[in-house]
Amino acid sequence: MRSSWRRFFFTFAPKRWTKKRVLILGDGPLAQALARVLVFDQSFRYDVKGFLSHNPSLVGTSLVNPQVLGTINQLFEISEKNEIEMIAVCVEDRRGTLPLDSLLDVKSMGLEVVDGHRLYETECGRLSIDELKPSFLIFSSGFRRKPIIMFLKRIGDVFGAFLGLIALAPLFGLIALLVKSDSHGPIFYRQTRVGHHGYPYVLLKFRSMRNDAEAEGIQWASLGDVRVTKTGAWLRKLRLDELPQLINVLKGDMSLVGPRPERPHFVQELRKSIPYYDLRHTVRPGISGWAQICFQYAGSLEDSHVKLQYDLYYVKNLSLCLDLRILVRTIGVMFRGEGAR
Repeated sequence: MRSSWRRFFFTFAPKRWTKKRVLILGDGPLAQALARVLVFDQSFRYDVKGFLSHNPSLVGTSLVNPQVLGTINQLFEISEKNEIEMIAVCVEDRRGTLPLDSLLDVKSMGLEVVDGHRLYETECGRLSIDELKPSFLIFSSGFRRKPIIMFLKRIGDVFGAFLGLIALAPLFGLIALLVKSDSHGPIFYRQTRVGHHGYPYVLLKFRSMRNDAEAEGIQWASLGDVRVTKTGAWLRKLRLDELPQLINVLKGDMSLVGPRPERPHFVQELRKSIPYYDLRHTVRPGISGWAQICFQYAGSLEDSHVKLQYDLYYVKNLSLCLDLRILVRTIGVMFRGEGAR
């Protein structure tokens, strides 16, 4: 009787009053990463009851915070016992290992069965790439490039860059004077970056480092980099060093919004160690992007790994609405002084 009343309450009560009870199918990296996202969700919408594993010896073991409640072949019983509402499938190798009959049974009873990668993407705004199978990307509903959308995006880029250059002309002059008076060297910094379809182009920035910053070779930029000048530190903090890239946008090298371009040297390193890295080159790089407003800084291989997850989310879900959202949030980031590369 008590169980019936609980089901009635959770069915008809306003969703803001309840947490969705989730059972995670699997115990690997994706399962644990998803659990962290759901357990620490700021909106408190999920109650992760636990994991199911193929390995009986893990039953009772705490992963992240919830425990392994049982084995995968106990899916139906454990779902009933814990009054589960959602099952997140995070099993890496699904060939012959998924309890299809049990999943069908719980699905027919009204439980929500979701793909772990898709739930991870929805809840944290990035793609989990380590255990991601190519089939997920191939058969997903994303990565669409409607000609009308790309045309309007390009029109918006040209119009926005043109107006920006006119409106910011006085600021350009002031920054040029500050850069020149602070340290010896040119006002603009020209650097080869990897752009659309992997083609190199020359990116423009206001110089924020000493003229001899790479006398000892190419290095990752980092927070608190000693090579940054006093003026350069403020330019980076407010992202004003990126403004000359409006010229790159007019030339067609870049977009106002897209994945931040990397240097060829680093691209060669990153594509060897990070799966799906070259997918970020299927769209024009941007002055700002989803990774910049969500993750903000990448100064190492590990940071670039996380940054790519955000970049792929953008590439997969590219739309004019998402671009507008990023531009609005970028303005907020600039006013808060949260600088990025």
